[in-house]
Amino acid sequence: MLEITDLSSAYGHVIALSSVTLEVRRGEIVTLVGSNGAGKTTLLRCISGVQSVAAGTIRLEGADITRARASARVAAGIAQSPEGRMVFAELSVDDNLELGGYLRRKAERKATLEQVFTLFPALAERRDSLAGALSGGQQQMVAIGRALMTGPKLLLLDEPSMGLAPVVVEQIFDAIDLLCADGMTILLVEQNASAALALADRAYVIENGAIVLSGEGPALAADERVRAAYLGA
Repeated sequence: MLEITDLSSAYGHVIALSSVTLEVRRGEIVTLVGSNGAGKTTLLRCISGVQSVAAGTIRLEGADITRARASARVAAGIAQSPEGRMVFAELSVDDNLELGGYLRRKAERKATLEQVFTLFPALAERRDSLAGALSGGQQQMVAIGRALMTGPKLLLLDEPSMGLAPVVVEQIFDAIDLLCADGMTILLVEQNASAALALADRAYVIENGAIVLSGEGPALAADERVRAAYLGA
């Protein structure tokens, strides 16, 4: 589904990513684990097309999208739920979700909207509420739902559990698991390494903008280096 080869990116003179190579296969959950500032969000921004690439290639289903506009990547099937949720606070839940489906036909939007409400029943109950009046967990559901409204082939999730209560984190991860069971391909950036690795088919560890470890999720969860650095063990 996604092939990234020798990808590098910088903010001015500060190198954020250096020769990153990874792949996401169709139907997988792939997790990217790393500390703050390691380059996780920058990588997702490069995939989405909102961060410039200095070198390397990004391919979606074999097609080179390295220089494609962000809007073209959405049309090609990439959707991102951003770090910090970034909902439109002054718009209703319904309007936030409908905005996600602006490229799609009315019937497609309606069908996906029902899927989102089935996945997140709390949103169905508050569909007319302003998104800014929701709890953090409900706003995260809106952000994921808005991304799903694009009808993506590849879903990018950036820190979906950030700042949420444990019971809500469990709900979010249950929803991610259900999405994958339905065939969604997911690249997940998450500081909750324990939960993310337990969910992942495969995972990568990024440090200082470079991939330093990769493997199946359970294998990396058992790796002493990962346990010491990210799992508090």
